[in-house]
Amino acid sequence: MSNTLTISIDTQISDRRVVDLLEEHLADMRSKSPACSVHALDLAALRAPTVTFYTAWMNNELQGCGALSEIDHTHAELKSMRTATASLRQGVASALLHHLVNEAHSRGYHRLSLETGSQPGFQAARLFYERHGFSVTTPFASYTDDPNSIYYTRVLL
Repeated sequence: MSNTLTISIDTQISDRRVVDLLEEHLADMRSKSPACSVHALDLAALRAPTVTFYTAWMNNELQGCGALSEIDHTHAELKSMRTATASLRQGVASALLHHLVNEAHSRGYHRLSLETGSQPGFQAARLFYERHGFSVTTPFASYTDDPNSIYYTRVLL
């Protein structure tokens, strides 16, 4: 058995373990934010042609997921970043983020942005993105000022 994390594109998003993780993600977002401020994508939105969804696996166990959503040919948004509970604090999120940043860069995007919550329950996420070079920015794409959201961006060189 290999203890190597494998990250790949998941075009079907049909494996029950992946669906369960995404349902957990949506439920968690809904429990932490008012309904009008939940911007997590459901399964149909993750299958959109402008979205590329990735899963991370080790020893046939789902470790986490994340997606790139194209805003335009120079700008993408990071979506649906989630680490499986059993894999928390083992470097999965960092590996996924590193993979997604590299993929965004290889696609020629100049900027990668994201939205996360402003509530205390999102503090760990905010610190994680700041540690990985993301800076607070103004709303982007179709987002508007929202006291429940904080927007981040990272310039890709």
